[in-house]
Amino acid sequence: MKLTLYFFSVLVLSAFFAGSVNAGDFMVYPAQGQSEDQTEKDKFECYTWAKNQTGFDPMKTPTTSKAPPPKEKETWGAGKGAVGGGLLGAGTGALIGGRKGAGRGALIGAGGGAVVGGIRRSDQKRREQQRRQQWEQEETQKYMRSRSDYNRAYSACLEGRGYSVK
Repeated sequence: MKLTLYFFSVLVLSAFFAGSVNAGDFMVYPAQGQSEDQTEKDKFECYTWAKNQTGFDPMKTPTTSKAPPPKEKETWGAGKGAVGGGLLGAGTGALIGGRKGAGRGALIGAGGGAVVGGIRRSDQKRREQQRRQQWEQEETQKYMRSRSDYNRAYSACLEGRGYSVK
């Protein structure tokens, strides 16, 4: 649910800042002296026609065309890396230097494991974030293309009925 709300927030803000125009935000002038009632009727008919032509409805809440990218299986972070490195270091140190070697090996292994585990987890989070951002950009661009197509169709319909549309 939070993911969906986050995407819609990004999409709405993107549309707002990109200069997207709502159907009601067009400036429509009855260039041939159409009445107010006729203008409203024509606006609704053009809304319906543009929606049917493009498959885009500006009155509907935006949705995504595909699911967001899945998260990767979580890699070992610094904590698990330290434990694993410590165990490996202790075992290696014990083989090489006995009890003293085991203690030193555990410390060295734990430090190294923590660093390597932290780096791996950080890289994984960065990759996931990049995939997420790419997905959001693709979905936003698709929405903006559909919106632009709708706006062109809506304007063409009204202009064909004798209105000036800006």
